[in-house]
Amino acid sequence: MNHIKGSQSISFEESPYIISSASVVGSKESEGPLAKLFDMSSTDDLFGGSTWEEAESTMQKEACTLAIGKANVSAKEIRYLFGGDLLRQGVATSMGVEELQIPMFGLFGACSTSGEALALSAMSIAGGYGEYMLAVTSSHFGSAEKEFRFPLGYANQRPLSAHWTVTGSGAFLVGKKKSHVRITGITVGKIVDYGLKDSQNMGACMAPAAADTILTNLEDFGRSVQAYDRIVTGDLGYIGQSILYDFMKQKGHDIEGIHLDCGVQIFDQDKQDTHAGGSGCGCAAVTLSAYVLPKIQKGEWKRVLFVPTGALMSTVSFNEGASVPGIAHGIVLEHC
Repeated sequence: MNHIKGSQSISFEESPYIISSASVVGSKESEGPLAKLFDMSSTDDLFGGSTWEEAESTMQKEACTLAIGKANVSAKEIRYLFGGDLLRQGVATSMGVEELQIPMFGLFGACSTSGEALALSAMSIAGGYGEYMLAVTSSHFGSAEKEFRFPLGYANQRPLSAHWTVTGSGAFLVGKKKSHVRITGITVGKIVDYGLKDSQNMGACMAPAAADTILTNLEDFGRSVQAYDRIVTGDLGYIGQSILYDFMKQKGHDIEGIHLDCGVQIFDQDKQDTHAGGSGCGCAAVTLSAYVLPKIQKGEWKRVLFVPTGALMSTVSFNEGASVPGIAHGIVLEHC
């Protein structure tokens, strides 16, 4: 039997497993610190297509195909697919996974979508609704710039607080089949809005939500920070990371020694000119697949709290002067 924990969390008595995963990235990511860890990379950020959006769909299809192939299962065996991206109406996902013909739920959690997809996949497995679930997310620098900022052809100047959207897709097969990584619990995030309106400083917009989810997870599960080998946030970047540390210290928790941020890990700030760090749905997803999960699989990290973060804005909302609320979802991953 599964258990409701505290105000926002669930623990799984029979924990679902992450059976396999795959990461697909573009050229800039394949030049960064994690370059050798990704399953597939391309020097062509169009991935053979004619548009950035088509390229993003191709990445999703490749990531899903790789993750399914690693587990030696067929698409027909997968009960549901949970997927999302940053584009309007989630077209990167719907067009990317179309060929797989897996019943799907299209999600939007901004850059936190990988956590949302994993949470729903784990709940569905634990609830007995299928043997396998597939979680997938993606983002693309070119499509995100066109959607939220300025098309690349404008060559506009980027403020130092801006993030560099990761060109990448990560897919995860979740199921009952035993592996060395299980999802033992989740903390579903709530919207946290401090009234910030600078869409070019997403780290600051998302940091309060990350802190809220981490603090709630600790309270709901009755744990201290030391209960985790690592607390991994999605894409706060350098600015958001610093703000998160301040929030946590105000609440009596020092996480600097065990924290890492996917937006910091994926690029070399000095050599790659990515300003505040990486972001996008693909940032947390590919870093989790390529870097974090292998550490857990090998037993180097026994328990990790994965907290991808999202800035919940649209092309309409910030142009109309609305604030940029944040959300973060917590996934407890354990070695077994």
